[in-house]
Amino acid sequence: MSSANVKKQTPGNRPAPTLPAPLADWKIQYTKIFVNNEWHNSVSGKKFPVYNPATEEKICEVEEGDKEDVDKAVKAARQAFQIGSPWRTMDASERGRLLNKLADLIERDRLLLATIESVNGGKLFSSAFMLDLGGCVKTLRYCAGWADKVQGRTIPVDGNFFTFTKHEPIGVCGQIIPWNFPLVMFVWKIGPALCCGNTVVVKPAEQTPLTALYMGSLIKEAGFPPGVVNIVPGYGHTAGAAISSHMDVDKVAFTGSTEVGKLIKEAAGKSNLKRVTLELGGKSPCIVFADADLDSAVEYAHLGVFYHQGQCCIAASRIFVEEPIYDEFVRRSVERAKRYTLGNPLTPGVEQGPQIDKEQYQKILELIESGKKQGAKLECGGGPWGNKGYFVQPTVFSNVTDEMRIAKEEIFGPVQQIMKFKTVDEVIKRANNTLYGLAAGVFTQDLDKALTLSSALQAGTVWINCYSAVSSQCPFGGFKMSGNGRELGEYGLQEYTEVKTVTVKISEKNS
Repeated sequence: MSSANVKKQTPGNRPAPTLPAPLADWKIQYTKIFVNNEWHNSVSGKKFPVYNPATEEKICEVEEGDKEDVDKAVKAARQAFQIGSPWRTMDASERGRLLNKLADLIERDRLLLATIESVNGGKLFSSAFMLDLGGCVKTLRYCAGWADKVQGRTIPVDGNFFTFTKHEPIGVCGQIIPWNFPLVMFVWKIGPALCCGNTVVVKPAEQTPLTALYMGSLIKEAGFPPGVVNIVPGYGHTAGAAISSHMDVDKVAFTGSTEVGKLIKEAAGKSNLKRVTLELGGKSPCIVFADADLDSAVEYAHLGVFYHQGQCCIAASRIFVEEPIYDEFVRRSVERAKRYTLGNPLTPGVEQGPQIDKEQYQKILELIESGKKQGAKLECGGGPWGNKGYFVQPTVFSNVTDEMRIAKEEIFGPVQQIMKFKTVDEVIKRANNTLYGLAAGVFTQDLDKALTLSSALQAGTVWINCYSAVSSQCPFGGFKMSGNGRELGEYGLQEYTEVKTVTVKISEKNS
């Protein structure tokens, strides 16, 4: 989600709400598997722990879904999708009403959801409340508006025939969501799927299942029929794998690493050739020309990589700066990075929270060390912070070259790499020299240069003189190994429908 302009993330034209204090006294209410609008223990009886990454303390234990639990959820979703079911016979406008009702309930419980999101995921409370929750409401309302507008066409075929197309729901959709934006990605997945009339089985990330499970209670309260939305917390290699290879799942959508995306696509191919959409990793270039507004470019480039502790697939993690302004850009970027206050993300004034878990924390520190060893200049940061929680100092490297690991691998942490370039042709070639193609940024006052770059860069989204400006109306997805398909916007709805052609023999055709 965007780290800029909070007002744009709120429903309609209403002003952004005032930021309240996080809830101090709250309890985890939902830790079980949600199937058929009911709460269930896991078939195996197993549970798994959920931690607070800022304190390393256990929050609670959650029922651990496995293959048998996925089977139950898929069976419920299939039953809810049967011809003649309450869901299949429901008016499309009524589906829209339910999605709007769900948005209303999120608004009602916004404070609690933002608190849980911050505690469970290490996200700044202000970001969770203002941006993530606002974005969730807006996305659901956008999808609600589309529910009765998904339509086909009539086609003037040769001969005495009347031909039309219908856009029908695909069926049971498995949806596997990541830990970095748990609630936003939950909504990005279920909103378009339900809008188009599908049923879903959602597997939240094992690190951050708590807001997804709370959403189960809201889905039931909103009035969705049993089996339309099912939520199975568990691990990727068990519950996620069971969804990907299930013979009665018609489509799978996944947001996460390219490595896991490959496994999901392979499982889909080996099972029933289910439809697949993937939103995967990135190593996005951010190109700053000498004629750019330097203050703006420094700030956007900074937010592009440091927002949410760098845990964003679209992170501006390869910054190319034109030679004449390189030294000044580095100086200002270092000055900006040094201003951070780290700490518990619930605490007012804190600007950077923890990484999600020990595994990610260690991976980031290891990549930082590789940058030092391979000859990049460490300008600031470069190590852990504090004696509790998974905190990494805001880190800036200059004199980075393209062959270094920090310039090639997705770090997913608060680490900024700044590289130098001389010509347009050079920077285009270097920017595209990656396996990824999710996003890119270009900063210049030259419109011709901006449009040239927007065409030449191999990326699903190109931002000109801005960064991270994501909205419900715009398709989002990547080129190359950053994924397949699109989410959001009208294009995103196409991923959740099958097009059926119907041809009727008629006695006489008239134009």
